[in-house]
Amino acid sequence: MCLTADRRDARLRSVLVYSYSYRNNRIHLRADGRTRVGFALVELVLVIAILSVLAALAMPVYFGARELPRRTTCASSLRQIGLAFSMYLADWDGAFPNTGDPYLWMGRRWRWPLAPYLGEALSGDPERPADPLHSTRTPRILVCPSDATAPEKYDSTSYGYSAAFYHSPTQIAAMTTADLWQLDRFRCVTQKESAVAFPAQKVLAAEWLTNHTSPSVGWWDWRGARNYLFVDGHVNYLAARRLHAGVSGLPDPNLTVGGVGGKDVE
Repeated sequence: MCLTADRRDARLRSVLVYSYSYRNNRIHLRADGRTRVGFALVELVLVIAILSVLAALAMPVYFGARELPRRTTCASSLRQIGLAFSMYLADWDGAFPNTGDPYLWMGRRWRWPLAPYLGEALSGDPERPADPLHSTRTPRILVCPSDATAPEKYDSTSYGYSAAFYHSPTQIAAMTTADLWQLDRFRCVTQKESAVAFPAQKVLAAEWLTNHTSPSVGWWDWRGARNYLFVDGHVNYLAARRLHAGVSGLPDPNLTVGGVGGKDVE
């Protein structure tokens, strides 16, 4: 029996499995209704590029989230240090620490007069008992967990104390940053708590380095941010650019305009 062309084509479609391929997206159609999907090289490259961009955007968020608990621990340590200062002031008739050492602003030096109030078993190194830069102790509140420099370089001490609390406002007005390193130019003058005009705005102590941002810089730099302890006991994490310039033109709470009676922030 002779089949027409149309019937012959229909008979062939009923018994043959065919595949139709789009070259760009490689979608294969089969007669049994199933499909097979693949990726072209250009699509794979595009997907990788998108994932790379998303990873680049996510990494700073990830590291910021990881750093937050350390920053919080550091702030908590500064609050404890603030309590130590308060107890010291109570015992010393409202006078801030002053040992006659012009370098008292350095963390390894101011920690000694506050040692009885810090809750750390702080004692001198038996091999160098007269050297204030070395101690024997288990590091606790004096070191910030994000400070990679202090354990090796600063005897696990991360915080500085403002020189404005053992120099008069007149002295501070005449000082430069270099003077903080001069042993005999300005004698130490004890300052009293009653002379602090703005206890919520004058920095008492702070992280010496910007331990939670990069690069790691000290007080004499407008970059980065750190935890600051104020005279009233509160701690605030601030960018250096939030501070007023001191008499040196830098965000240095050692040289606050007005000294102990001045402001470091608004």
